[in-house]
Amino acid sequence: MHQRAETFCENAHERYGIELDVVEFPEGTKTAADAAAAVGCEVAQIASSIVLAVDDELIVAVTSGANRVDMDAVASKFDAPGSSVSMADPDRIKSVVGWSIGGVPPLCHETDVPTLFDPTLLTYETVYGAAGTPNAVFPIDPEALRSLADAEAVDVTE
Repeated sequence: MHQRAETFCENAHERYGIELDVVEFPEGTKTAADAAAAVGCEVAQIASSIVLAVDDELIVAVTSGANRVDMDAVASKFDAPGSSVSMADPDRIKSVVGWSIGGVPPLCHETDVPTLFDPTLLTYETVYGAAGTPNAVFPIDPEALRSLADAEAVDVTE
C-alpha cells in the first residue's frame, strides 16, 4: 500500500477507531469518473472532497461525483460575497488539510476545517472516498462518513 494511503488508514484508526478497506488502482482514481470506473460503481457514489477558500478560511465540500459545487451556494452558506469563494490553492490545501489534490480524503484532515456534505450521497448504501492518494479509495456507509467527518449535510451543488 502506498505510504500516504497507509498514513490515512492509520489516522482513521487512531482518530475514529475504524478499520478502512482501502483499494488501490494503478490506473488512477483522480477524477470521479476514473474512480467510478475503477470501482465499478455509479459516478454519483464517489464522495469527492473539494477544498474551497471562503474569504481567508478553507472549507471542504464532500460532493457526489455527479454534482458540481455551486460557489454562490457556498458563499450564501457562509454569508460571504460570491466573489470571495474560490478553489483553494494546492499548496495551501497541502499545508492546512494535509493532503494533495486528487487524493484529499473526506476525513482525517490535519486541521479542523468546516465540512459540508452533499445530501445526494445519503441516497446510496455505499460511497467511495479518496484515501490519501490519486490511486486509492475506500468504501463507507455515507451516514457514517458524514458523522465521522463532522460534516453538515447541506446542498451546495449546481
